[in-house]
Amino acid sequence: MKLKEFAKLVGMSPTTVSRALNGHPEVSDRTRLRIVEAAREHGYSANAHASFLAKGHGNIIGCVIPITGRNEIVNPIYADFLAGVGEECAARRFEINLSVVPDDDQSDAYRALHSRGLIGGVIVQFPRHDDARPALLDALGLPYVVHGRVSSHRADYGWVDVNNQRAFERAAGFLIQLGHRRIALLNGDERLDFAFRRREGYLKALRDGGIAPDPALMTADEMTSAQGYANALRLLDAPNPPTAILCSATMIAIGVRQALEERGLQLGRDLSVVTFDDDLSYYANRDGVPVFTAMRSSVREAGNRCAGLLIDRIENGGAPRQDLLEAELVVGQSTAPPPA
Repeated sequence: MKLKEFAKLVGMSPTTVSRALNGHPEVSDRTRLRIVEAAREHGYSANAHASFLAKGHGNIIGCVIPITGRNEIVNPIYADFLAGVGEECAARRFEINLSVVPDDDQSDAYRALHSRGLIGGVIVQFPRHDDARPALLDALGLPYVVHGRVSSHRADYGWVDVNNQRAFERAAGFLIQLGHRRIALLNGDERLDFAFRRREGYLKALRDGGIAPDPALMTADEMTSAQGYANALRLLDAPNPPTAILCSATMIAIGVRQALEERGLQLGRDLSVVTFDDDLSYYANRDGVPVFTAMRSSVREAGNRCAGLLIDRIENGGAPRQDLLEAELVVGQSTAPPPA
């Protein structure tokens, strides 16, 4: 049954019916109850078009997911981020539309979402420091929030990000205070803004500690346990191996631990490891004394905040807002002074 047919059946306008079924405050409780009971009796449910009529905007958040080449979509961290987005959307009566496309088709995907008119706004993910998507969305006039930041974009825009540079400056500084001088960095893809900022924080800590950076100790790749394992073996076999490794994700740290165990080495005693901990539901680094020393910031909370900022912008307009999260240093079993 279409909206107009149901509205005629209950003797009300399509706009009133849409407003009632989508929780609009202008509809009285008595009218809303009557319409809801009639919808249940006749098997009618509101759709996206009805919501658009009622509110003047779509109650759907779009997420365009690029899958071509090296990208952090390979990391299950994204599942926790989406869970956070979904929680806020459910609380605010919004839905999520996922569009999985090759990297080169992202611009067309955003244009298509905008042209349909039912998407209220989009969350931009995996931003590069030279990302062109914010400028495109500004030109389209489509509300958006970036999960992360785009260093090259000078216009005002909404974003939610962890203070990645400060987090890795603190993590590397903690290792330096323990006495480490050979500190490796196993980073994410440094074309992405968060990884670029993390490397900058790591390098600043080395400079402040009077330590010359060694390119042989720095790797940028996909954040997987396989990469952590392979790079840890390479570093352990080097003529002058590191005494500590700073990892950009827990999955990398898990691979490092596997490599140490195969070599008969002990995490924390023979090699110190600090990781970035997204406080994941599938791998909780939250024992009484956590396995890994970590800079912790919940990616699920970031998803929740991204959705909240975007829905506020869709419903209320106004200037874009930003939310900078600080990571917490959690000391675990994986760090100690370097071996004598």
